[in-house]
Amino acid sequence: MHLELDGEGPLHAQLARALRMVSLGTAAGTRLPSTRRLAHELRISRNTVVAAYEQLRVEGVIEMRAASGIFVAEGAMRATQRAVAPAGELAPQSRYARRAREFHDHATLPSHKIPGVRYSFDVSTPSTNPVLTTAWGRALSKAAAYTSPFNADAQGVPVLREAICELLMRRRGVVATPDDVLVVGGTQQAMSLSARVLVDEGEDVAIEEPQYFAIRQVLQAHGARVAGVPVDAHGLRCDLLPAQAPRMVCVTPSHQFPSGAIMSMARRRALLDYAEQHGCWVFEDDYDGEFRYGTPALPPLRSLDNGHRVIYVGTFSKSMFPALRLGYMVMPPQLRRDLVAAKWLHDFGSPAIEQVALANFIADGSFDRHMRRSSEALEARRNALIDGLRRQAGDRIEIADSHAGMHLLVWLRGRTRADGKRFREIARRRGLGIAPVDPEYIDPPDRAGLLFKFAAVSLQDIRDAIPIFVRCLDALEETELDLASPA
Repeated sequence: MHLELDGEGPLHAQLARALRMVSLGTAAGTRLPSTRRLAHELRISRNTVVAAYEQLRVEGVIEMRAASGIFVAEGAMRATQRAVAPAGELAPQSRYARRAREFHDHATLPSHKIPGVRYSFDVSTPSTNPVLTTAWGRALSKAAAYTSPFNADAQGVPVLREAICELLMRRRGVVATPDDVLVVGGTQQAMSLSARVLVDEGEDVAIEEPQYFAIRQVLQAHGARVAGVPVDAHGLRCDLLPAQAPRMVCVTPSHQFPSGAIMSMARRRALLDYAEQHGCWVFEDDYDGEFRYGTPALPPLRSLDNGHRVIYVGTFSKSMFPALRLGYMVMPPQLRRDLVAAKWLHDFGSPAIEQVALANFIADGSFDRHMRRSSEALEARRNALIDGLRRQAGDRIEIADSHAGMHLLVWLRGRTRADGKRFREIARRRGLGIAPVDPEYIDPPDRAGLLFKFAAVSLQDIRDAIPIFVRCLDALEETELDLASPA
């Protein structure tokens, strides 16, 4: 065994600490050296080893089996973590930390995959594409050979900013120059930088109700006062925007998350008029607006914005894969200096090799080919999901149909939030993972809403999962009949 003693305190305590850390990376049931052998190897007293082992036995890190030896215990990991943890948790050391604890619990993120399920509609992961993986590996290898090892421009590698401008003009109708573009680490960082530049603690920000929970948490941890503005089938209810303008309005007009609504042209113009009249900013999150099925795309707010009030944000994490933490902001001219400074102060700039690889990936047509394949696959999965649900679940569900994106919002007709929780537990036991819509609301309605995130679920799995979904509905009804029956 390779043990490092830290020189702090009695020798047996040092040995116990070293053995405890070794157990963290050792499987339960692994046999440990005998006291005599370990003492010989370390050239220390056997009594010292006995004392160290006894300490670990009391803590539950090891177990001693008669006539068999000494072994790493089943609960060694938990016991070790308890032993090395601080005696007590510190109080938050800053206002930010206090707010982050209040609004964010990393252990219970709704985006975490439900363990042990066969059919996972609960995670927002793009479809796995072996062709993309191989092509991206080649692009990275080539970029690594030709990218400078020194820090890149904090605003982003020029060749990528140029490629983004060409891509936006061709695919989304957004006119921008490389000077307008700031390369960021995805939508989350774009929101964080915008909040730093535009919003002081205690100032108001309006978001859609419902809205992606992570955007809300970034703003709340920053110290903004977040107000939800209702969404209907035509997008944000601009007539319900506050009379006293917020500093920023955050919207997903191309495909509202989670409702799936597409903001109408009248609402888009109304929002821009509101922003210009009140001097507030609009954060336009175009997270998956390129995936559309059978309907023409409406122009993004940025392309309609004559008053330079829109911060347009896109991400490659949705169009390609989550591990690619690259996105972009198209900045209003008035905010360029402050946003670039905020980016530099945050991390000096996004990884240069990945930026160059992505620029080449766009320039040689690989990105367009990938998007064509992805769009076709997503449309087939969406159609199979909608058709199957309507045919097999019938009027027991209500589908908030959308002609864009990678998810579908489904309501269990006439069911409460409590019913939804019971249904998801039934589904989990039968191998079906479906996310609730509740976390996306500031004030969730008393309805059972489910988010089917279908991008990473194969066509065959979708077809196999729908009958299970229907049987779960049956099981929910049977449970209610059992509860209602007299004893």
